[in-house]
Amino acid sequence: MASVTASTSDIEKAAGVLRAGGLVALPTETVYGLGADAEDPAAVARIFQVKGRPPSHPLIVHIGGAEQLDDWVQEVPAAARLLAEHFWPGPLTLVLRRGSRVPLEATGGLQTVAVRVPDHPVALALLSAFGGGVTAPSANRFGSVSPTTADHVRAELGDGVDFVLDGGPCEVGVESTIVDATGGAPSILRPGGVTREDLEAVLGCPMAVPSSSRVRVPGQHPSHYAPRARVVLVEPEKVVAEAELAQELGHQVGVFLPDGLADTAVKVHAVVALPGSLAAYARGLYGFLRELDQQGCDLIIASLPVEEGLGLAIANRLRRAAGPRPIA
Repeated sequence: MASVTASTSDIEKAAGVLRAGGLVALPTETVYGLGADAEDPAAVARIFQVKGRPPSHPLIVHIGGAEQLDDWVQEVPAAARLLAEHFWPGPLTLVLRRGSRVPLEATGGLQTVAVRVPDHPVALALLSAFGGGVTAPSANRFGSVSPTTADHVRAELGDGVDFVLDGGPCEVGVESTIVDATGGAPSILRPGGVTREDLEAVLGCPMAVPSSSRVRVPGQHPSHYAPRARVVLVEPEKVVAEAELAQELGHQVGVFLPDGLADTAVKVHAVVALPGSLAAYARGLYGFLRELDQQGCDLIIASLPVEEGLGLAIANRLRRAAGPRPIA
């Protein structure tokens, strides 16, 4: 878990900003969130404005503990209760039927709400000081690379945020796993920091990861988590050849070099040598994408990891980063 770097006075100030209807960037173990009072429709609406996020895209409500879940939802099926007991605080979001405390502005007009308890001391201290729920999508422009440091937030959103709580670099680095627990067998709507294998071990049954769902949740847009550079995905054994060819054709190419090729000399503009562990890859993913943007790359060549453990979440983010971009 990340160490507490924000002071008690910072946390109290941030809680005051939330009470006044303002926006606070807060650290979680996954990414930095852009937080507002979950029960203040005007403050929630401002999140959408600052991010440039379509109002139909629901937000996640962050709460201070599993014991508060019933305050925010109508009913909690046994499977959802079991998952909350095992994985909260942690990078797991549960989609359940919306309770009366949650305004429709926070749910994109849906009768479901996404809820989680973050596993970060600064976030938990803020939730305790504030005494309510905080809606907090990633603290970045809609569709772009998520922030994993306070500096990322400041660079991207600037004065759009009323206060930034610095809790150090995020430990997990990719967003939470979202599980639909509204009825029937739970399913994974967005892979993330809790792996499918861990969820299946607790529930004792296989979990589906559908490519689409009837429930709208964060992170389902075709182009998401995307840097300015265009991302192209190829087979691992083709990464070097494709990157060098694109460089010869005039692109400023950045390449994600798989761990097994770390010592390979690649004739391109910039190289990111990927770490050997999936946890380190997930933690660094968004920073790697930002780094290649900052180095002036217009094209990033990468391959997908094996889709097991955290590899499933990393592959999901890379596919979204490589998705079709909206026409300006």
